Amino acid sequence: MVTVRAPATSANLGSGFDVFGAALTRPADVVTVEKAAETTIEVTGVGAQYIPEDPEKNTVGAVVEALDAPARIHIDKGVRPASGLGSSAASAAGAAVALNRLYDRGLSRSELVPIAAEGEAVVSGVAHSDNVAPSILGGFTVTTSDGTHAVDASIPLVVCLPDIAVSTRDARRVVPETASMEDLVETVGNAATLAVGMCRSDPTLVGAGMSDPVVTPERARLITGYDDVRAAAFDAGATGVTVSGAGPAILAVCRDGRRRGVAAAMLDAFSDADIDARAYQTRIGRGSTVLEE
Repeated sequence: MVTVRAPATSANLGSGFDVFGAALTRPADVVTVEKAAETTIEVTGVGAQYIPEDPEKNTVGAVVEALDAPARIHIDKGVRPASGLGSSAASAAGAAVALNRLYDRGLSRSELVPIAAEGEAVVSGVAHSDNVAPSILGGFTVTTSDGTHAVDASIPLVVCLPDIAVSTRDARRVVPETASMEDLVETVGNAATLAVGMCRSDPTLVGAGMSDPVVTPERARLITGYDDVRAAAFDAGATGVTVSGAGPAILAVCRDGRRRGVAAAMLDAFSDADIDARAYQTRIGRGSTVLEE
C-alpha cells in the first residue's frame, strides 16, 4: 500500500495560458493505492458525490491503464471539483506517483507528467500538463511540447474560492481564437516578467507579470463579483490578481505578512455580492509527496 499527498495547483497564472503552473501548499488530495487483480476506485471528501468511481470515467483510470497497474484506489478529495485548482489533476498526479512506487515502474517524476496528463483528458477532453506538472514536480512550472521545466520559488499566495462552479470545458469555450499583435506583445512581456519574478522569488515582479489582455478578461466574466474581488485584493496589498486556471477560484500574489488581510478583503467582496467563499492562505510549494508505504 502506498499513500501520496498531491497538491492543488494554479494554472496559467494569467499571462502563461496553457504553459505556466504552480503547486500550492494547500489544499491537497490524498491518494492511497493497493495492488489488486481489478481496479476499483472509492472517492471521499469535498465534492465526492460529483466524481465518478467508474475507472473509465475517472482521471485515475487512465493512469492505471498507462502504467498497467491495477489497484484498489481511495481518493480523499481536499481539492474541490470545478474549482480552478487542478482537482482532477491532483488525483491523477497522486495516482501516478503512488502506482509508480507501488509497482516499482522506475519512472522519473518528469516521465510521469504525460501519463498523468492522459488522466486529465478524461475530464477536460484535452491532455494538458499545466496542472499535473506542478502537482507532480512542485514549484513553478513551464510546460511546452518539448517537456516541463520546474523552478523552486517562495511566493506567498491567497486563493479565494467562491461557492459557484465553472467547468473547464465552458471556460475553454470562451477563449478567443485570435488576438491582436499588440495584445500578444503585451502578454509575452508580462509572461517573461513573471518568469523572472519566480526565479528571484519576487512577488512584486510575479504580480506585475500576471496581467493578460486576451484570455483572463473573457474567463473573468464567468465569475460573479470578479472585478470587485480583484479590486479589494489590490487595495489590501496584493501585487497581482488573476483567475486561477479555468476558475472560479481567484489567485492573488502577496508579500509576506499581507496574506491575512488580502484573504479577508476578498472574502468580504464576495460576501457583498451575496456569494459564499473560502480563502486559502497558501504559497508555492512541493509536488506530490509519499506519506507512507
